[in-house]
Amino acid sequence: MSVAPLQALSVDELRRRSSTKWRRYPDDVLPLFVAETDYPLAPAITARLTEAVGLGDTGYTPPDPGIRDAFAQFALRRFGWEVDPARVRSTCDVMMGVVEILRVVTNPGDRVIVTPPVYPPFYDCVREVGAEPETVPLVDTGDAWELDLLGIEAALAGGARAVLLCNPHNPTGTAHARESLAALADLAAGFGAAVISDEIHAPLVQPGASFTPFLAASETAAKVGFAVTSASKAFNLAGLKCAVMVTAGDETAKIVADMPDEVEWRTGLFGALAGVAALSPESDAYLDSLLAALDENRRLLADLLAEHLPAARYRIPDAGYLAWVDLTDLGWGDNPAVKILREAKVALHFGPYFGAEGAGHVRINFACAPEVLREAITRIGALAAS
Repeated sequence: MSVAPLQALSVDELRRRSSTKWRRYPDDVLPLFVAETDYPLAPAITARLTEAVGLGDTGYTPPDPGIRDAFAQFALRRFGWEVDPARVRSTCDVMMGVVEILRVVTNPGDRVIVTPPVYPPFYDCVREVGAEPETVPLVDTGDAWELDLLGIEAALAGGARAVLLCNPHNPTGTAHARESLAALADLAAGFGAAVISDEIHAPLVQPGASFTPFLAASETAAKVGFAVTSASKAFNLAGLKCAVMVTAGDETAKIVADMPDEVEWRTGLFGALAGVAALSPESDAYLDSLLAALDENRRLLADLLAEHLPAARYRIPDAGYLAWVDLTDLGWGDNPAVKILREAKVALHFGPYFGAEGAGHVRINFACAPEVLREAITRIGALAAS
């Protein structure tokens, strides 16, 4: 049975929001840059937060706000992944969880492998702990992006101590294959390295694609890996601050369990309450409807680019609502989003921020109303035709 796509809010309604997406630029700019969605909250989240506000329930986050069990049940229900709730610990957000794990598994001066083009904060998080990012770019096969396992092996052989993985990948939307993840785990184990997998986009993998949690890729992956994730990307909860760190091996579980209490205290109470509501079965229909809307938009974007920007190169993503688009052939320089913002009044994410491999590229957030996406690409197309 087909699922009705979720309807986005109107631009007039969205401009009443106070978040970055709607306050960063003037009202004449269409914002398709930062990873916020334009949809209403899931009803279960609205109900839970409304109840909390009515009660004045704004105190400290309790030791067990329910997020561990909610995540384990969600993982089993949506991914077929068995997670031990005792090996789930919450913190403020995904990047904070990544930093705290890196603090333990690396030493200052160590190198950490990142796979560009990749989410810009990865570089900052590695440097925050005194380590240095070592880039091993994804391989473009012509049909898909894949991990460069030979390049990762060479970096590990050269002394890199950890791999910071994005699964599904931001900005390409790639859901990495189980075989590739298992091979990565074998490499990490062979060189005594850790793998930290950011899986925040996992709930947004389209039904036609296959998501493999890194910790479930193999027995070896369960031993060498850490997963850090959140309901915030799929359910638009970034401002509420709640993520989970997940482990499956005895040694990795001890590393997370031994972290200072303050790491967990940073979890926002509203983030935990909203996260539990988001991950509950009550919100599954909302998530399915969101996926249907994103499926329509990822395909609409392909049609719009073919019509208005035929020189653009775009591969429909497996997951998420972020499109990685190569505009090199338009001749708009290494950072075409600057010209697009200035002359077309459309805000896209700057490609070079994702690494040197982002030159000539933009990232487009298509979690919006179809008419907003259509207007944005029409504006950019008019700029190309001028």
